[in-house]
Amino acid sequence: MMENKKPLRAGRRSPRFLRLRLSCILGAFCALPAFAAQNIDLTIRFFDKRVYYLAEAPILVQVTVANNGPESYSFRLADDRAFSVDFDARTVSNRPLEAAPPLVRKRSGYQQVFFREVAVESGESFSFVEDIRDYVDFRASGAYVLQARLFPGLYRGPLAAREAVDSGGTLESNRLSLNLRPPSVPGPGGIPLEMDVETNAVLVREKLAPDEVVDYTLTARQKSQWEKFFLYLDLESLLSRDSVRGRQWRAESEEGRRRMIARYREELRNAVVDGDIATIPTEYSIERTSYDAEESTVIVLEKFRVPSGSYTERKRYTYTLRRRDNIWIITDYVVLNLGTE
Repeated sequence: MMENKKPLRAGRRSPRFLRLRLSCILGAFCALPAFAAQNIDLTIRFFDKRVYYLAEAPILVQVTVANNGPESYSFRLADDRAFSVDFDARTVSNRPLEAAPPLVRKRSGYQQVFFREVAVESGESFSFVEDIRDYVDFRASGAYVLQARLFPGLYRGPLAAREAVDSGGTLESNRLSLNLRPPSVPGPGGIPLEMDVETNAVLVREKLAPDEVVDYTLTARQKSQWEKFFLYLDLESLLSRDSVRGRQWRAESEEGRRRMIARYREELRNAVVDGDIATIPTEYSIERTSYDAEESTVIVLEKFRVPSGSYTERKRYTYTLRRRDNIWIITDYVVLNLGTE
């Protein structure tokens, strides 16, 4: 039996040909993100390198998208960064750590994801800071390797994320080594032990005179040695200087108070709060020290060079210290502006 085949009209193509051509076009579009990302670098680094403990302060990492190509690069950045970026943490034996429970709950629920389109022009970069603890469930101290992954089209669930990774539709960062120490334990008399970032030695509060405590603290701030700067500060007392934070502190549980202290430390580092005590003095001189058995006052003249360098601000600080377990600790301060020079 002969088949009656109709000739194809000029300008038309067979369905098979059309399907093949459509596949090629879709394939080309799918390859566009990977092609566009060839000259895009995703890098991570510690925002404030210091000694990290298992369950204490946040672990802040700066994420940077750099465009080294000739054309503009765009991606979607969610207001909640958990829908734009992910972090992979592994042990030195390459065992992956589980995601933080709050992150799992957040991504498992149904919610609107608000985002903005970010365009990084040629030769430019865009950065933001994230807390690794919001993404990774650290349950033990030890050495870990961190890597970030950016989803330019947002995170759309585990299956879609895996497909994006397999197809090259994500950006992957460099690897970063993280060493988590066991929780800090109190030393003699309940004084907490800290680690010196430079020497890796244990920092212990010593029986210094009040003026020596202030001198130690200011010198540490000038050198950006944060662990030393915090060593003689009573963060609870300084935090409670603000009436709102003080009420919140009194209403919190023990765990809540630990989180408040950790957050306050980071806010001091970033000059978000109490900038007067965290600002770096270009020079200072101790004018007078007075004390009795339990309380001391140290008056210091401090000078601060403004960023433009055109003049210097002069301020007089009055530090209040209290003796606890024979150790003088800074509990409060007052600042008097003296003008410029």
